[in-house]
Amino acid sequence: MFANPYTMYDMNLLEKSLEGIKLAVQGEKEDELFYDYLISIAPTEDDKKIIASIRDDERGHNKMFRQIYRSITGTSVPPGEDAEFVKPISYLAGIKKALFGELSAIERYREIRRGLPSTIYRDMLFNIITDEIKHSAKYNYLFTLNSHNMPRN
Repeated sequence: MFANPYTMYDMNLLEKSLEGIKLAVQGEKEDELFYDYLISIAPTEDDKKIIASIRDDERGHNKMFRQIYRSITGTSVPPGEDAEFVKPISYLAGIKKALFGELSAIERYREIRRGLPSTIYRDMLFNIITDEIKHSAKYNYLFTLNSHNMPRN
């Protein structure tokens, strides 16, 4: 006979965390198109490398979210609806959108972390959250650097 490791755990918090993971993963295709577009219009090789490093981290985060979801539920994250990618009006506008997207992700991921039943999963979310903080600093750098070189939008 097997014991349920989550019997003393708040299942409502866990359900909210799983829903948050689904939402994080389901926006993957649009995010990928957004990052690739920013890389394609970045004005310097340094900008391209910074954005590519962030994109690569995000790919890793997606794999980690999928692993957590599968480990807890025994199933894969269900596919979401494809959102239409909308190009930002300028490189600087795209960087600003990315910066605030990272800050928003930190808030969402803290809520996901709060409802996870195991320190292993919470540690994985801690790593993702600290990466998002690092990404926001990089986007802030790019925004500051480019706002001096480009007209503001």
